[in-house]
Amino acid sequence: MEPRKILVTGGAGFIGTNLVNELEKRGHEVIACDAYNTEREHYFRADVRNFRQIERIFDNHTFDFVYHLAAEYGRWNGEDYYENLWQTNVIGTKHMLRLQEKQKFRMIFFSSAEVYGDYTGVMTEDVMEKNPIKDTYQMNDYAITKWAGELMCMNSAKMFGTETVRVRPVNCYGPHEHYTPYRGFIPKFIYHALYNKPYTVFKGHTRIIDFVEDSCRTWANIAENFIPGEVYNVAGRPEWERDIKQYSDLILEAVGRDDSLVHYEEAEPFTTQIKTIDCSKAIRDLNHNPVIPPEDGIARTVEWMKEYYRIGETSQ
Repeated sequence: MEPRKILVTGGAGFIGTNLVNELEKRGHEVIACDAYNTEREHYFRADVRNFRQIERIFDNHTFDFVYHLAAEYGRWNGEDYYENLWQTNVIGTKHMLRLQEKQKFRMIFFSSAEVYGDYTGVMTEDVMEKNPIKDTYQMNDYAITKWAGELMCMNSAKMFGTETVRVRPVNCYGPHEHYTPYRGFIPKFIYHALYNKPYTVFKGHTRIIDFVEDSCRTWANIAENFIPGEVYNVAGRPEWERDIKQYSDLILEAVGRDDSLVHYEEAEPFTTQIKTIDCSKAIRDLNHNPVIPPEDGIARTVEWMKEYYRIGETSQ
């Protein structure tokens, strides 16, 4: 495939950083933007909540593809900072769609598997179309904003002929994801284990996790086989599914601690216990092929976080 010019919103974040690296590795001309200053080259500071900040990127650039990742992440983050969540995830996405309607770039919109809510069956991409709302009720504002973003993409395609592919990541983890209290359980457990701080593991929840480099290879493939209107689940292999305690045990082993710092509780309220994800479409269209199992991915993530937080360094 010939090199393309690509914009990545949220390009200084966890997934964005890894995706920019993968796209550049393939020879594409990539520009990243995010809401804060960084040392990266080919980068704009731009907050998607501010239309003019985003629009000015297009004053001197024309893009073949835009990967729209910029978002506020997480259920409890969305509860505590709901203004930022809705302004970024919904208004920010509307800003990108208005630009797409004018500029006619192809967009890859990053949604989330959270849109499936508390659905108890196999989560195929057509679940929301084939089931009543009561069976796919999104259980938090974060999930609702992601589904709203998908609906806006579909509406824009119908009204203005825009071309968008939607993707639904599933528990993506790996290097460049630093700790905050609102992050997923993998970086949260690793951070606490590294600093020997207590953390809580809820019983009865199973998850498939996907190492970010595996996911980014798949997402980069969209530029090579772009099918307008499609939507894809992207997750790890079904045989890698573990319960949350097993992931905690892998982290403790990689860090070198026992579970004396872990507090175990029954199932977490307002959280889906079992998520069974079907990725057959991504395998068919995007050559989705995860190769990093949780044991290896967690070990690599632990090493990255040790380096990032300078754990083990001695003062000179």
